[in-house]
Amino acid sequence: MEIKRLITNTIESKIGQNKVILLYGSRRVGKTRILKALHQSGKWNSILLNGEDQHTIRLLQERTVSNYKNLLENTNLLLVDEAQTIPDIGKSLKLMIDEFPDLTIVASGSSSFDLANQTGEPLVGRSVIMPLFPISQLELSPYENRLQTLENLETRLVYGSYPEVVTMSSNEQRSEYLLNLVNSYLLKDIWSFDAVKSSSKLLQLLVLVAFQTGSEVSYEELGKQLGMSRNTVERYLDLLTKVFILYPVTAFSGNLRKEVTKPCKWYFSDNGIRNALVGNFKPLSIRNDLGALWENYLFMERHKRNQYRNQSRNWHFWRTYDGQEIDFLEKNPSTSDLHAYECKWNPEAKFRIPGSFKTNYPEVPVSVIHQNNYLAWITEA
Repeated sequence: MEIKRLITNTIESKIGQNKVILLYGSRRVGKTRILKALHQSGKWNSILLNGEDQHTIRLLQERTVSNYKNLLENTNLLLVDEAQTIPDIGKSLKLMIDEFPDLTIVASGSSSFDLANQTGEPLVGRSVIMPLFPISQLELSPYENRLQTLENLETRLVYGSYPEVVTMSSNEQRSEYLLNLVNSYLLKDIWSFDAVKSSSKLLQLLVLVAFQTGSEVSYEELGKQLGMSRNTVERYLDLLTKVFILYPVTAFSGNLRKEVTKPCKWYFSDNGIRNALVGNFKPLSIRNDLGALWENYLFMERHKRNQYRNQSRNWHFWRTYDGQEIDFLEKNPSTSDLHAYECKWNPEAKFRIPGSFKTNYPEVPVSVIHQNNYLAWITEA
């Protein structure tokens, strides 16, 4: 089954606007497939280059108009996969987009620190950034009815939604694929980064965070367990966000004395990656981390929905020092509107709005997201 990615329509709508489209996403989420589909569609006169190919690197290194004119003759769409591996790619893309007004460029990258550093300053005002994630429920909905979606929910909580995983027929295939992905591909972009002194410690850090999914993380405690400084822990976590593996959620505070303000919670881009790291693909019925899996799944699916619908939102959690808490606060940065959400797997689970929250934020609506209503929350406009 070939699943149409929502971002493809967005990219196509930008072609012809003389822009560089930067397609970001972790390895194996489908960036290459999207570029190949654009190339093979026949809608444009296109060229597809692989940034990891030495011939491509040599081809683009001669940064002259005459060289690029020979390369791009009769071309209106240039596709560059793994663009972050090409030295000074930003300067090359700038020259091409400035000199060829009918040209659109789509450049993909699996690490935002590499591609952003390479393209950031040269492409100011000339680029459009588009994130790509593992397949979202928003993308799956056209291919399954509600009953099928509910039947597949456990598989997605345990094995996630990487493109290959979604189309595999057995859980044995899925677990083998995910373990290989974690061991061979996931951190490939970080290993060569000079700020990483110990690749084994980085992986250990990721495992420790996986066991604390949805919980507040102490950088000092992680540092003690790994024998590294707090600053190193923070730097490594920042790198893990830049390769689209982790997403931080900060504490919300209206400056009340009892509110927690400093810690972060960390969520994984995909439940399957998280479960591969902790080595647990057991069924939900015999797991003790169902709450964390449900929370991580809902956060990422809502985040994907917001991104693909171009609805920018800031995420927070809320907690007081005396233990009152709410899982998520979603803030619209343009209006400052807040909405609070509590995640409950069981629709019958009891939840009372914490007294301190109700007293101090009476205007903020609070909703409980559970199995009976989650689909609307992660798919509808």
